[in-house]
Formats: sequence, structure tokens, C-alpha cells
Amino acid sequence: MNALKAKEFYRRDVQYIVRNGKALIINELTGRVEEKRRWSEGIHQAVEAKEGLKIQADSVVVAQITYQSLFKLYPKLSGMTGTAKTEEKEFLKMFEMPVIEVPTNLPNIRVDLPIQAFATARGKWENVREEIVYMFEQGRPVLVGTTSVENSEYLSDLLKERNIPHNVLNARPKYAAREAEIIAQAGRKFAITISTNMAGRGTDIILGGNPKMLAKEVMEDSLLSFLTQEAPNVEIDGEPISQKGLAKIKVGPSSMALLAKTALMAKYVRKSEGNKWSYQHAKSMISESIQMSQSTSMEEIEKLLAEESEMYPLGPTIAYAYLSVLKDCESHCFSEGAEVKRLGGLHVIGTSLYESRRIDNQLRGRAGRQGDPGSTRFMVSLQDEMFQKFNFDTEWAVKLISKITNNEDIPIEGDAIVKQLLGLQINAEKYFFGIRKSLVEFDEVLEVQRKHIYDLRQSILTGDSESCSQHIFQYMQAVVDEIVFGNVNPVTHPSTWSLAKLLHEFNGIAGKILSGSFSGVTVESLLGSLENTLKINSVEIDNFSLPSLPTPPNAFRGIHGKSSSLKRWLIICTDDSAKKGRYEGASNLLRKYLGDVLIASYLDVIQESGYDDAYIKEIERAVLVETLDHFWRDHLINMNRLSSAVNVRSFGYRNPLEEYKIDGCRFFISMLSATRRLTVESLLRHWSSPMESEELFVT
Repeated sequence: MNALKAKEFYRRDVQYIVRNGKALIINELTGRVEEKRRWSEGIHQAVEAKEGLKIQADSVVVAQITYQSLFKLYPKLSGMTGTAKTEEKEFLKMFEMPVIEVPTNLPNIRVDLPIQAFATARGKWENVREEIVYMFEQGRPVLVGTTSVENSEYLSDLLKERNIPHNVLNARPKYAAREAEIIAQAGRKFAITISTNMAGRGTDIILGGNPKMLAKEVMEDSLLSFLTQEAPNVEIDGEPISQKGLAKIKVGPSSMALLAKTALMAKYVRKSEGNKWSYQHAKSMISESIQMSQSTSMEEIEKLLAEESEMYPLGPTIAYAYLSVLKDCESHCFSEGAEVKRLGGLHVIGTSLYESRRIDNQLRGRAGRQGDPGSTRFMVSLQDEMFQKFNFDTEWAVKLISKITNNEDIPIEGDAIVKQLLGLQINAEKYFFGIRKSLVEFDEVLEVQRKHIYDLRQSILTGDSESCSQHIFQYMQAVVDEIVFGNVNPVTHPSTWSLAKLLHEFNGIAGKILSGSFSGVTVESLLGSLENTLKINSVEIDNFSLPSLPTPPNAFRGIHGKSSSLKRWLIICTDDSAKKGRYEGASNLLRKYLGDVLIASYLDVIQESGYDDAYIKEIERAVLVETLDHFWRDHLINMNRLSSAVNVRSFGYRNPLEEYKIDGCRFFISMLSATRRLTVESLLRHWSSPMESEELFVT
């Protein structure tokens, strides 16, 4: 199944890219590579096999939480985004948070042109190219948003056929490494930028160019060849940005002189000190010097240059030259920006509707920032992935288009088609909202379990030594109780109980640490003792043993010991989970006796080990935490598999959520039981032969 999914549903350059022998996931919402993410359930391994890559081990989930559950942990919650208004109902329903719209700083004068629909993808891409060419001839900067790496490179090839200079920005390292530089140029006259929806999110594309970034580029172009002889690595440093069609930055005579002086000094310092700087190191030197210029005044830099004139201070020299170049770039960008505004500002083209209006609005928001002019246009085709995914009535749309024209290159505009397209988008939003809502409902089950586990883990880690001991005593008593419950029926006489099996299981856990006297306990002696208890009217709990059976080691001396013993007896007597019956008292006494024997024998063994209390508590705490973490990891895997499997039960007219709650609760109880049992077994195994256990492993 995974092989089929990897072959048909996971497409290279859409869902993932291959880099340095690894399949890296592309976030479909941001268009960025997520280096540390891996698909679970064997999907990532199937993709690696498909691409002929080295198959890596599946990642282990040690903790997980949904965003909704994470946000609920905070007493106060707020956020800020430019595109939350369309999701106002969801914020109110999920988080009880209203969305308040803040007025813009300056009036929005952006023009959002009508959506254009095409019958085929070929017709759409041809018209996208023609619109880019038209805007390029006017000199307006253009930003084209695409949904995948594949589409961005396809459009790039179309533009190359017409010799239109442009830059591509997508998840490929040779492009992503230059993101800041590409965005810095995206608002310049004649600039064409093709991007997945990663470009410039949350940043202003400055009309005329970003003077700080452009000044940095001038510095790098002028100095890198003098600082290093190493060529840039395209995979790390990115492909050079296309400058064709863009006006050359005019650097003044004073800046030219400073650049020449800095270049000579850089060459001299490199050769005199015998440094073989790498390309990356040379770039970082320039970046650090530029950073110095932004945090230090011109007077202080001049003072540094004067004080260290004989020492050839490269950093201050670069910083001083940068400040001069920056003034030239600011002047150039201001005049070019005014020209771009006169032409109409940045034009944004969306090549597909996304599954959420928020993402469309984010793309539109690249144009018309801070009161600048700008325009946007979305071009879609009936062959776009979203229409296929959500069963759009393409037959109706094709008939409508064919009535108007038989030419697939002619766009269709109008309220009827736009209404249908936006209706599909709203349906997609409702679909994904339903998924998120279902995820929250399913996670509520896990949230209760998560809180219990994290509270337990925190109490183990932060509690004192007495608290740690009490956890272990409770675990031991619980293990004994499970053995008793599995072999004892308080409704029937003790003679019908499975005492032989009970003794076998108890000895299997505690056999190595039990005193020699307990080894003489047989089924007959245990049964006789239980029958005698039926005649007893009262027992002494703090020094208790069943009649005719060995007394537990005297480990409950003192107030703390007696208090612990009494608490366990009260818990046993008030245990609602225990089965009720005529012989319930004998069953409870058996639970108390075996629990006392196990706990007292354990205390006896660690006392005889000769280790100090601090070391003993360190071992106990480590075992408690390691075992809990081990089973919690397995439990998360089981719960994830369960959430996928229960949906099938809807065919049997069962509610998947209710089925998940029932089975999830059963899994959790089973996990806690296994945790307690393995913790007890690990501790008993360790202390029964501590010299053989220099390191403690939980298996």
C-alpha cells in the first residue's frame, strides 16, 4: 500500500525534493523545505525506495500535541496576521477568540482584477506568459505565484523561449539560498520573479528595490574575488541572480574610490597573513562588517579607521565603504521606485486558486503594500489540481466556455464562473475545517492521557525521595493486585481459586529477592491460611501476615513505614475496580499480604546492597522515567494507528469517535499496566544482582 501511495500520490518537486541523497518534504502552504520532518507509517521509506535513495530508519515520535491543544495550555492567547478575517468563525469556535480588523496605516489602492478561467492548463500558461511579457514591456515588476516547484520551472522555461529575463524562487537550494537577494530586486523596474508561495511572506517588496540589500550585493560583487579564490557552491550559495533588464546601480566617485581602496586592502590582508579564506567565510566577513555599520555611527567608524590606520582594519574599512555605497543605492532606489509607482506598481499573478482564501490573500498582499499602487490577477484552468480534488463540475464549466469560444487560449471572465470557483474554494475550506475539527475531537481523548502522563512524569522528576519511593510502592502493589485479580474470584470459596498459578506468577516476578522462608509457601498452606482468615474478626495492619505464613521482613518500622502500609490498606479496601463478593475480605487480605512481602523484600535487598540513598533514588528515578517514556512512545504509535483504523468501522454503522474513545481508553489502561510491571521487574532484576548491572537498560 505504501509503495502505491509513494508512486501515485507523492510527486517529486511537488510534495518533496531530492537533495544530497535525501527526500525532503516541501510544506504545501509555505513552499519551503522542512529539513527535519519525515512522513510516518513507512511512507518516507517508500518514497526513498522509489527515488533509489538510502532508506533511513523511521523517526520515533516521543511526544506530540496539536496546535489547538497547545494553545489551550495558555491562559491568555492573541495573535496578529493580515489574513485572519476569512477564518473568523473558526477562530471563534475553536479558541473562543474574536477577530478584530485593524485599519491599514495608509489607504489600500491595489487593484484586484477579475479571475480569468481557461479550459486547459496549456491555455492558462500561455496567457500567464503573455501577461508577463506585456507587463515587462511596460517596465512594471511582476511576481508570479505558483503552487509547486514543477510549475515554477515550467513557467521559467516558457519565459526563456521568449528571452524574458527573470528570477526563480522555490524550494530548490540553488534558488532558496538567494531568497533575500531575489526579494530585494523583486520590486525593481523590469524585474520578473517566479515563485512558489514562499516568496516574501510577511515582508514588504519595496518598489525600486531594497537599498540595504542592493548595497550588500555591490559590496560582495566588488570584494569577494579579492577575499577568496574559492568559487561559490551553487547548492549552498545559490545561483547568481539574473540582472538582465535591470538598471545598473550607479555608484558615485567617492564610493568607487572607497571600494577600490577596500579591495586592495582585502587582497593585501589575505596575502600578507597567508589566509586561504573559504567563500562562505569571506561572505560572513562582509556581513559582519555591514552589521557593524548598522550598529555603529559614522563618527565611531572613522575614529576606528584613524586609530588603527597602521593595522589595516579590514572590518571598519568595509563598513565605511558600505555606508557610502548605501547612500548611492538609496538615491537610486528612490528615483526608480517613483518611476515604478508611476507605471502602476508591482503586478502579482496567481496561477491557481489555493484551497484556502487566506493563502490567495497572502499572495495578493505582496502588491500594494503601505499605500503603494499595485494590481493582482488570478488565472486558473479547469485542469488545476484543486478542481480535480474537490469534484468541481468541470462539465458545466466546459459547456459554458464552449458556448462563448472554442479557443482554449481565450480567457473567460464573469460573475457566473467566478461564483462557482469561489464556491468550490469555500467548500474546500469547509472540508479542511471538518478535518481540523475532527482532529481536535480525537485529540481530546489523547489530551487527557497526555496530561496524566506528563503530570506523573513531572512528579517523578521533581518529587523528593519519599515521593519516588511511594510511586514504586504503588507500582508494586498494583502489580500484585493484577496477579490476584487474574486468579481470584471473590464470589467463590478460596478452594476454587487458581492459587498454584498465582504463586507461580508472583514468584516469577519476586522470586530472586524473596527470603528463604517464603519459598516454603505452598498451595495447601496458602489455602489453609486463607480459610483461617475467614474466622478472624480483626487484623493488625502495620505488622500483618496471613495465619501460618512467613511474616514479611520488618521493613515498615517507624511512622513513615506504618503510614505507607496503612494508606495502601485503605486504597485496597476502597478500590471500586475490584470485583465484589462474599469472599472479598479474604481477597483483600491476600493482596495486602503479597504486597507487603514484595515491598518489604525489596527494601531489605536495597538496604543490604550497601549503596547510599542518593544513588538508590537516582536508579529508581531513572527506571521510572525511562520505562514511562518507552511505553508512552509505543502508545502514541498505537493511538495514531487506531485513529486511522476506526474510520473503517463507520461501514458497520458505528461512530468512529466513540470507537476511538473506547479503544483508546483500553490501550491507555493496558499501557499503564505494562509500565508498572516492567518498572517493577527492572528494579527487582537490578537489585537482585547489582554488581552485574553497571548500566541499567529497560527492555
